[in-house]
Amino acid sequence: MASLKEIKVRIGSVKNTRKITSAMKMIASSKLHKAQYAIYNFLPYQRKLDAILTNLLSSDASNDSPFSKKRAVKRVGIVAFASNSTLCGAYNSNIKKEFLKVYKSKLHLGKENIEVYPVGKKIEQFVDKEFVAKGGSYQHIANLPVFDDVQRLSALLMEKYEKEELDEIILIYHHFKSTGTQLLTTSTFLPFDLTQNQAASGAKPVHADYILEPNKEEILKSLIPTVLNAKLFASSLDSAASEHAARMMAMQVATENADELIQTLTIQYNKTRQQAVTSELLDIIGGASAI
Repeated sequence: MASLKEIKVRIGSVKNTRKITSAMKMIASSKLHKAQYAIYNFLPYQRKLDAILTNLLSSDASNDSPFSKKRAVKRVGIVAFASNSTLCGAYNSNIKKEFLKVYKSKLHLGKENIEVYPVGKKIEQFVDKEFVAKGGSYQHIANLPVFDDVQRLSALLMEKYEKEELDEIILIYHHFKSTGTQLLTTSTFLPFDLTQNQAASGAKPVHADYILEPNKEEILKSLIPTVLNAKLFASSLDSAASEHAARMMAMQVATENADELIQTLTIQYNKTRQQAVTSELLDIIGGASAI
């Protein structure tokens, strides 16, 4: 049985750990509120963009955008969103598992024909460990998603797709649904599926005869890249909010476990101390009886 001193030291150690987990929980909660605020502010803009595109396409489904043209897949790009730090539960490990699943499904194209764009330190380290071709480092986006930074990555991906350097681009990220639920999502970034966008927009198309200036082709040429930029930025915001939610939940569980352990150790300490007191009393009574 552990001595009183050992139990007391362990209780102090657990209390110190609890202070850390409790502080990390509060920090993650604060960051989560900011991330949620950013998502809620951006969603109306993205939905309006989708509605504009849906209404525009409802009058005439024909479109010759280079970003919607499907071709034989020879080279694939994978954009995976993870975090720069740990202590966020299974958040990073789920991304790694999904990345491996997608990566292995494309291995028949050849390892040299798969290019990864890792957003986050943890997925970047994992990609380096697997010796996969990397299209750059984007840890700054995982730290704080800024539209300009995401737009540069989006422009690079669209340029590579348009030049046929990549034939398909896949996004892997967590979709933030609530504090306790983050859905692991794999979606196609390019080629851009106009019919899927029309179905996912949630807006009922307005069938109207639009007068377009300068013309429909020029408008779509500008609108579709804007929608793609918004989609990638929304994915980065989703990923950031999911990370903070996962970390907050993990630290909450750790704090609750520390509370239970402190309670258990305190009971053990009191029992051990009571046994020591009882033993001393018995020794005193036994000595007095002998006299």
